Amino acid sequence: MRRWVLAEFTSSEALLACVRALRQKGFRRLDLYSPFPLEEAPEALGLPPSRIGWVALAAGLGGALFAYVAQAFTNAVDWPLIVGSRPMHAAPAFIPITFELAVLSASGGIFFGLMALFGFPRVAHPVFELEAFKSATSDGFWVSITFDTADTAQAPEVERALEALRTQGARQVSVLEEPA
Repeated sequence: MRRWVLAEFTSSEALLACVRALRQKGFRRLDLYSPFPLEEAPEALGLPPSRIGWVALAAGLGGALFAYVAQAFTNAVDWPLIVGSRPMHAAPAFIPITFELAVLSASGGIFFGLMALFGFPRVAHPVFELEAFKSATSDGFWVSITFDTADTAQAPEVERALEALRTQGARQVSVLEEPA
């Protein structure tokens, strides 16, 4: 069972200042929601560098290797056909398909890698049930703090989070619990 403490802010600057202050106070399970990308968000949240570049590189190299080997095998071993006195293994002729499959594989790797890293597809999230949260897609800037259990042991931490958000100037503060 999880519990979320959510707060809405009026500007991106106030949101980022709040996230930095919350991290200084020891809160680590933070997330922010904004109607547009915030360049400073990963730094403010303390996120490590993204691994998606390595996923794209691996998928692209794998696709290129597969394309090159498949063409070389087909032209030199499986179906040898001499065309215009070209050698059986003509590497320059393989470049366009190798490049195309590298790009296709890298983009597929990025797509599926992001799906895995973000935990998609998740059709519904309890945070989306909060009526006021709909402003996150238009003009609201939200921060959420996640607590793993909704038992009484977490109550002081939740109260500390509520107080911290109120002192940072949150326009609205809410507590949500995951339905059983």
